[in-house]
Amino acid sequence: MSYIKRCPECQSINLTHDDQRGEIICGDCGLLIEEKMVDTGQDAGGQFDKSEKKGRGGAPISRQKFDQGLTTNVGEISDIYRLESGQTRKFLRLKKWQERVSTSIERNLRLAMAELRRVSSFLTLPSVVRDEASRVYQFVLQRGLVRGRSMESVIAACIYAACRSYNIPRTLDEIANASDVARKEIGRTYRFIIRKLGIKVKPSSPKDYISRFSSILHLSPKAQNEALKILKKADISELTSGRGPAGIAAAALYVSALMNDEKKTQREVADVAGITEVTIRNRYKELIDKLGIEDKLKAKEIESKIKV
Repeated sequence: MSYIKRCPECQSINLTHDDQRGEIICGDCGLLIEEKMVDTGQDAGGQFDKSEKKGRGGAPISRQKFDQGLTTNVGEISDIYRLESGQTRKFLRLKKWQERVSTSIERNLRLAMAELRRVSSFLTLPSVVRDEASRVYQFVLQRGLVRGRSMESVIAACIYAACRSYNIPRTLDEIANASDVARKEIGRTYRFIIRKLGIKVKPSSPKDYISRFSSILHLSPKAQNEALKILKKADISELTSGRGPAGIAAAALYVSALMNDEKKTQREVADVAGITEVTIRNRYKELIDKLGIEDKLKAKEIESKIKV
């Protein structure tokens, strides 16, 4: 038995069903009898075609974009040139005016975020560090601290500050190589930024560099653990204070490689750490003299000669 709904106002059965709006309306008195929520989206009912663009979706908000991915552009040049000649001129003119009315901050951010993505990609930094670097740069830009400094040096300094904040081992030399900015300029800008913004950064530890350096040098886990033990003893003997963490880490890896018959040249280790061979030799001498490792190395050398 079918149920026939009637209008509660005039008892009429002349009802109109609007499937698009989900409404039931009386055709005689016009009363809205029922209203349902209907999903009218492009992907409703499982009819969404993956090959088509999502009509009400979009990329997630990202600090790595100058507008966080929220700005609506007039259109891409390739799409505009597909239009008719009259429409093409119209939209090209609109696109030009959209660029003209953008503020100096927006124009600066557009160039700066592109440079940040380039340098971060070169250094293979995780997304969380890129977001932190872009956040620091936006603070710097809003406070007018960019004036008198090149955009590239400020971006490099912000990336270095983000790496230090998340304990990502990247040296100033690596960032200078990636950004084509002098090491001294990056260091000077970095100190200026953390002082003005009040950013508290922990001093980097030589232990942070051991894993990455040993991976590049293809050292065994045994040599890596031995290097960590050497650094622990060096820290107790206060050999790490006042010295560059990358140099101490490289010297510890060089010593541990010799102790485990995984010989690496000072040139190889220095290139990986981004330091000079002189620094490796100086740190190496300090470690073997102060920690009493020289006798172990001599015994290892004699043992290897006997085996030969």
